[in-house]
Amino acid sequence: MKYYIKIFGCQMNQSDAERIATYLEKYKIKSAASIDAADLVIFVTCGVRQSAEDRVYGQINNIKKKYPQKKVILTGCLAHRKDVQRRLKGKVNLFCEIKTFPQEIVSVIARSRATKQSRVRCTEYGIATLPSVARDDKSNYLNIIPKYTNPYTAYIPIMTGCDNFCAYCVVPYARGREYSRPTEDILMEVKVLVKRGYKEIILLGQNVNSYKNLTPSLSLTRRGSEGEVDFPKLLRIIEKIPGNFWLTFLTSHPKDMSDELIKTIAKSKKICEYISLPAQSGDDKILRKMNRHYTIEHYKNLIKKIRRSIPRPDLGKLTPAISTDIIVGFPGETKKQFENSAKLLKDIKFDMAYIAQYSPRPETAAWKLKDNISKKEKVLREKVLTEILSKTALANNKKYVGKIVEVLVDKEIAKAKPSPLLRLSLSKNKYLAHTRTQKKIIFHSSKKNLVGKCVKVKIIKAKAFGLEGEIL
Repeated sequence: MKYYIKIFGCQMNQSDAERIATYLEKYKIKSAASIDAADLVIFVTCGVRQSAEDRVYGQINNIKKKYPQKKVILTGCLAHRKDVQRRLKGKVNLFCEIKTFPQEIVSVIARSRATKQSRVRCTEYGIATLPSVARDDKSNYLNIIPKYTNPYTAYIPIMTGCDNFCAYCVVPYARGREYSRPTEDILMEVKVLVKRGYKEIILLGQNVNSYKNLTPSLSLTRRGSEGEVDFPKLLRIIEKIPGNFWLTFLTSHPKDMSDELIKTIAKSKKICEYISLPAQSGDDKILRKMNRHYTIEHYKNLIKKIRRSIPRPDLGKLTPAISTDIIVGFPGETKKQFENSAKLLKDIKFDMAYIAQYSPRPETAAWKLKDNISKKEKVLREKVLTEILSKTALANNKKYVGKIVEVLVDKEIAKAKPSPLLRLSLSKNKYLAHTRTQKKIIFHSSKKNLVGKCVKVKIIKAKAFGLEGEIL
């Protein structure tokens, strides 16, 4: 048998897919290069936007028309919804939440192989897991050692679920209430990756800065971490792990961006100068309708603290890059309230903003509200904010010109082609990389095999959403 995983949505889904891959390969199911070559197709779905949901429907329908014999599994944020299950009845062989994937996949594999051996318990296949102090469904799933798809950047989920119940968001219903992984399990995973030479560790959570391990082990308390381990303390513990690596986290909630967390980032040499802090709206009334539990004044004060505290010349710190999420066309959003969102983008001058048109989601509080902003108006509002972002991002990027920065090389875009016209000069390869502040950068170099390495680059040109440089 061969499998193919189709991923939609966020980095957490990417991490989930890596754990699914480990599980399948322990059953001797190999990875296929495409859906066409696979016997088993797994959809790791996203339910945040209707557009992502519609792509899932379209692709599954196409698969079943072309390959009716293929087994299809649907997991992720759409798997629990009864309306999705009804719509895809007869086309999907198994709907399962990600936390129960290890248990439920067994039945599909067993039916596919139709052998007695396939029906034995999961543990008899020796599924690789990290030792954990807790053994409920979530910890079992989170502690499967993933098949990391990237040899130098790794996603590590430290918590899952959410307790905030924002009016537009399906996460609390799709993933459940917040669950924080045991601290020792996280540390073990980080240590293994650092020993393997990983350069970038990205901590993940739907509300990552609400991490709280209430029952740290005795070994942790002996090392001076008495009491509960919250997110700032977790970062400080990871900071002490020997090795040269970047540490980043996604995604934060403004209500949990504490002074202690900002201070921890400022003092760290390993935590990158990049903060993802979704605002969602620039209007206080809309924020209340969204159930976001902060005001724009509070949000702006957080940004001031971050920009004032994090640049540390003595630590070689860069000016922090700040990204946000904004929803346009939330039910009842007036033009004046939208203009407040536009004003927020102009005032804060974000480096990046992920702007989305509001999409009604079943089960959420906003589902009951009338979606009274037309599609045309949503498109227009998104365009207005994108134009503002392009200007602020370009202005921020221009500050990099002439500076020398460390970058992590992501991939080789184009190889140098030998030419008789270049006999007196070296042919150069084209690379894509990113800075500690998550700025994308393109540079050329005659050096080979730079992917996955950290190199110094001088910035020579700035664009709205990228930089160009020359290697030193």
